[in-house]
Amino acid sequence: MRSLTSSFQGKGLLARVLRSSSWLVIGYGSSQLMRLMSNLILARLLFPEAFGLMALVSVVTVGLMMFSDVGIGPAIAQNKRGDDPDFLNTAWTIQVIRGFLLWGAACLLAWPMAQLYGAPELVSYLPVAGISLAIAGFNPTRIETAHRHLIVGRLTALDLLSQFVGIASMIILAWITQSVIALVIGGVIGAAAKLALTHLYLPGASNRFRWERPAATELMSFGKWIFLSTAFWFVSSQGDKAILGKFLSLETLGIYNIGYFLASFPLLLGHAVNQRVMIPVYRETPPGASRENAGKLCKMRAFISAGIISLLAVMALVGPQLVDLLYDDRYALAGGIVVVISCALIPQVIGMTYDQAALAAGDSKRFFVFSGCRAVVQVAFLLIGITQFGLLGALVALGLSVFIVHPVAIWLARVHQAWDMRHDVVASVAAVAVICLAVWVHWDRVSELIAF
Repeated sequence: MRSLTSSFQGKGLLARVLRSSSWLVIGYGSSQLMRLMSNLILARLLFPEAFGLMALVSVVTVGLMMFSDVGIGPAIAQNKRGDDPDFLNTAWTIQVIRGFLLWGAACLLAWPMAQLYGAPELVSYLPVAGISLAIAGFNPTRIETAHRHLIVGRLTALDLLSQFVGIASMIILAWITQSVIALVIGGVIGAAAKLALTHLYLPGASNRFRWERPAATELMSFGKWIFLSTAFWFVSSQGDKAILGKFLSLETLGIYNIGYFLASFPLLLGHAVNQRVMIPVYRETPPGASRENAGKLCKMRAFISAGIISLLAVMALVGPQLVDLLYDDRYALAGGIVVVISCALIPQVIGMTYDQAALAAGDSKRFFVFSGCRAVVQVAFLLIGITQFGLLGALVALGLSVFIVHPVAIWLARVHQAWDMRHDVVASVAAVAVICLAVWVHWDRVSELIAF
């Protein structure tokens, strides 16, 4: 016990990784718990179609953020000037400009998206939701500096507090209005709360407008490939909702969104830890530098994969019972969706940590190649699945696409000497075993999806 406690103390890499990872897990777990509680309350105040509409709003706003991401966070995390005020202020200036451009884009897309999905409410909802994008542009770079140095305790607390403010606003407004607009306005209030809290209570110098040409050139050079990569990451992470929104009713899309929310939280937790922790780890202990570094990374990778696969296995095995316990009969279909999505997401865990080795080395170009291949294959499989085999076919295709593109992840990992063949073999066997067991146990709930 004493040795475990001592591992968390000090300023060494292991101690910082353990503390940062712990805070990320605590923060993400608490965040998901708040989201779940609000989801349960809102499910009783509103209706399934409301969650379908919000899924479409989210597709647009998240898509705009990802399609315009110039990699400011990863740039600060990996760049040698990541603590230079001129570099940080230039990055913040770019971020502010981007925020206002995103708001304008949300306004311009409102009518076309309403026509595409047959949802006239989007005409008024998207411009309001876009305000949160403009607000987020003013978030201080102290957020990224905290992640760069793996010091995230206070940041986690501020994130949770701002999320609580946003969720509380949604619930109060939903009770008053009985309308989806409550969710949209609540999101804007949450963004404003995060901006205020991080500016007031996160330590460090305040940002100011600055345009240093060398810093801007460096950010743009690194960010051009991140820009393309995150555009493809949007397709990988939100493409299912964008595509299914065209083929499913708003009610079914809303139920799907609830099922996805429950099933995906272990994988999203893994991504949160991976993206915030692994770049500093790869930067400070590159696997090609020594056998000791490679061994440490193998252990860390095995720990992350075992934890996330175990959580996804739990969701796949108890998902239907969880849905039946938490939701009323209107959402019963989400039980089978939780099972299939949990199984479809398990293969993603196998190569989860490899892409961060490229970003840590500043290799955003190869990272883009991997992201692009993943997105193209996933979209192709999703379209074939939904058009030929319905909702169940689309979800199965989601999982198969990851196996198809894994050789590209191996290529990327080998370039940066990060590939761990033993890990991939063990994780693949575990993935197949969990998938077969979950489908066998819950085939009655899974088969319900065939009709959609």
